[in-house]
Amino acid sequence: MAFNNQTPTIVVLKEGTDSSQGKGQILNNINACLAIQETLKPTLGPFGSDILIKSGNGRTTISNDGATILKLLDVVHPAAKMLVDISRAQDAEVGDGTTSVTILAGEFLKESKAFVEDGLSPHLIIKGLRKACDLAVNRIREIQVEIEKDDTSNFRNLLERCATTAMSSKLISNNSEFFTKMVVDAVLSLDEDLDESMIGIKKVPGGAMEDSLFVDGVAFKKTFSYAGFEQQPKKFDNPKILSLNVELELKAEKDNAEVRVQQVADFQDIVDAEWKIIFSKLEAISESGANIVLSKLPIGDLATQYFADRNIFCAGRVGAEDLDRVIKAVGGAIQSTVSSLTPEALGTCERFEEVQIGGERYNLFQGCPEAKTCTLVLRGGAEQVIAEVERSLHDAIMIVKRAVKHGSVVAGGGAIEMELSKYLREYSKTIAGKQQLVILAFARALEIIPRQLCENAGLDAIELLNILRSTHARGETWFGIDFQKEAVGNNMDNFIWEPSLVKINALQSATEAATLLLSVDQTIKNQDDQANGGRGQGAF
Repeated sequence: MAFNNQTPTIVVLKEGTDSSQGKGQILNNINACLAIQETLKPTLGPFGSDILIKSGNGRTTISNDGATILKLLDVVHPAAKMLVDISRAQDAEVGDGTTSVTILAGEFLKESKAFVEDGLSPHLIIKGLRKACDLAVNRIREIQVEIEKDDTSNFRNLLERCATTAMSSKLISNNSEFFTKMVVDAVLSLDEDLDESMIGIKKVPGGAMEDSLFVDGVAFKKTFSYAGFEQQPKKFDNPKILSLNVELELKAEKDNAEVRVQQVADFQDIVDAEWKIIFSKLEAISESGANIVLSKLPIGDLATQYFADRNIFCAGRVGAEDLDRVIKAVGGAIQSTVSSLTPEALGTCERFEEVQIGGERYNLFQGCPEAKTCTLVLRGGAEQVIAEVERSLHDAIMIVKRAVKHGSVVAGGGAIEMELSKYLREYSKTIAGKQQLVILAFARALEIIPRQLCENAGLDAIELLNILRSTHARGETWFGIDFQKEAVGNNMDNFIWEPSLVKINALQSATEAATLLLSVDQTIKNQDDQANGGRGQGAF
């Protein structure tokens, strides 16, 4: 086929598709990530400010947690979404350092931007960043301080210091002494697996933050109850606990049936049969020796009164998550029938009682033998405050958990970042070529953490960073920002400690995100079909 020496126009992408590539595209992606970084910078550190976010449904959230803020921001730029993802990954893996990892990734990209503008190949930059990250991680492992777990009291003190450091930038920093004990007790109450899902968190509006409770066991809110409930005992020692997935009501709403009868006596037989069925269930439960009956399904007024007459406590419509934690803690298993109840089906605990907490009543199971578990009952003046307390405690719990598992710490307050920066600067002088520039840029980028900590606290960042550089050059490994003296100090001696895993994970995640974005040379955006009434252009 002849085209008269003209190259034919070949359409591969749908009309309206946006395609951009080259140096301009890389710079565009970097600028988008820097915009995210600027949003989070003011929230870093103990003097970081909170951000108020109003969602589309009118719900307001006040937080300075990086992962929470990025999750609530409706980020649409595909490259900027990468920073949202690494922040979530840091939150899931370590629990803290979500703001730091985003700021570090943005700073690595900011330092790389000058190289891209000067025409340096992105692959050379990526190679240098990866090399610098490996050197930094190895350096952390060399200088980290191992925890002695044999000495119980010292080990607990160390965990409390890690928790206090994690809370220093949170809303609860002024109450950190109270919450630190609660967090460490919660983590140490778990078994060797340290499954944080066994730490239940319940929120009760009202009261002060320090009215919060630590329950050594399971606690859940009193469920809906019928008349006769108040006659039931509300306190037991060493009770037998039966967990059911059985409905104990006379007439179940889901069972709709039509029965045709010839005479009134036949109808009475049907009613009697229905009563006989439920009484046989109740008698089987009573004969099992259970003192407490819990069920996922409703327990009706007849059953409630029956149990009250026999000094048995019952609760119906218990949430699946709460019932699962009760079973893991007290033993036994959920029974879907009451026809053959064995002693093995029953669980037990040392104490059970129903208590009033604020305006709510809670059922407490304490001294659970099977699995070690606990519940934190949080109080506060407003729902937003309690929600932020919950997020802060989650971060602290994860930090303490990592400290228990991995057993090594480094000094916070910008000390470890300044030490790594000094180490990489010295290393860069030993190599030649363009890699020297990239590793030097990585070292400069690490200083963003102490610099931003100073700026958020209203301190002179330039002066303090110069002092830190000189002290680290003299071999003072753990010197960082001391916010109490508004100067520099030995943060290891000042007990500003963080698990080394937090810093390692943050460096690796930030480097991965930066290298991935630098390797993207082309972006293709398909036009939203919804804008065209659900049909592509030209498809009429």
